[in-house]
Amino acid sequence: MNKIIALIFSGLLIACSTRKTASTNEQVTSADSISQVPTTNMYANDRQFLQEHHSDLVELALGEARALICPAYQGRVMTTTADGQASYGWINYELIKSGKLLPHMNAFGGEDRFWLGPEGGQYALYFKKGDPFDGDHWQTPAAIDSEPFEIVSTTKTIATFSKNVSLVNYSGTQFDIGIERTIKLLDKSEIERQLAIATDSLKAVGIQSDNVITNKGKKAWEAQTGMPSIWILGMMNASPESMIIVPYREGDGQPVNDAYFGKVPADRLQMGKTAAQFKADAKYRSKIGVSPARATNWIGSYDSATKTLTLVTYDFDLNDRQYVNSAWEHQKDPYSGDVLNAYNDGPMKPGQPQMGHFYELESSSPAANLAPGSKRQHRHTTFHLQGSEQQLNQLALRLLHTDLASIN
Repeated sequence: MNKIIALIFSGLLIACSTRKTASTNEQVTSADSISQVPTTNMYANDRQFLQEHHSDLVELALGEARALICPAYQGRVMTTTADGQASYGWINYELIKSGKLLPHMNAFGGEDRFWLGPEGGQYALYFKKGDPFDGDHWQTPAAIDSEPFEIVSTTKTIATFSKNVSLVNYSGTQFDIGIERTIKLLDKSEIERQLAIATDSLKAVGIQSDNVITNKGKKAWEAQTGMPSIWILGMMNASPESMIIVPYREGDGQPVNDAYFGKVPADRLQMGKTAAQFKADAKYRSKIGVSPARATNWIGSYDSATKTLTLVTYDFDLNDRQYVNSAWEHQKDPYSGDVLNAYNDGPMKPGQPQMGHFYELESSSPAANLAPGSKRQHRHTTFHLQGSEQQLNQLALRLLHTDLASIN
């Protein structure tokens, strides 16, 4: 999410059936109105609310662990719970209740959503050929914003969705893309295998999205005409005590790119030797990224008030360095983008509206250099764990290169 936030404050949404188009004026709501949106994050309330607006809502269940998935929002994981009580995904109640479609983007919330990159540049999928790279001309493709995905199959713990889309990039290249998205609620043994830790004394939930795009066209996707990428983004509930943790390894270039919205103040982004700490309080709009030269295959966050550790891992090949560049400009190197991103929402300026009370953890696949009929896969897995800080710290030290006691 780059300059788009200037356009889409807290009035964005889609409803399942009766849809109305909103005017530009209706996009802007005050900071006070945001505070009036239901603040509860309890899972039962979220489920009841979503069922009222989406009769085809899918719930995966395994003991007390649950996940809610909305086919109307591209098979989006709206939220999960480890114990049937806490709800980890941010859901935009006000937007969904309004029943309107808005220009540019509809921000529904959800902790795992499917997008395609790049956003900007000469191979952009979010700008029409010849248009300037500005907010008035930016538009999320309807296929990954306001159109539903088809339910292919569901079981108690797995749901698969699909969509065939045709998109034209800024350079005029048409992409006929088959999208398949499988959501799996992980069982205890799989969580323990991936985290390499026993979870008996922890509340834990794991949700994995397995995303595949297929070149359904007759021409290969090549660097000279543009190559799309899979882009997965997760909106989580922000709090004053939440901190995003971004580990990195030794390598070429800066460990963290904080130039998206201007340099992030030092009191909000603390750079350590092996990891960065980035405030996730939804009070200051900011974004950071990590290049494939410095990234690890983990990113996370910690809420010290609720003792909740969120971990995200994803498919990452150290040898693959071609990631799409989403900068809103004609680019010198369109394949020098970041593989990981983290975003903290906040007002454009003090007292102005904002999208909501959330932060984001994002991952991208490499650019898809695909011959006709070929596929690109990208798996993105999110874990939420609650327990003693001592237990959670074992994971943070090993996977995030950070001692939770250092977070302030």
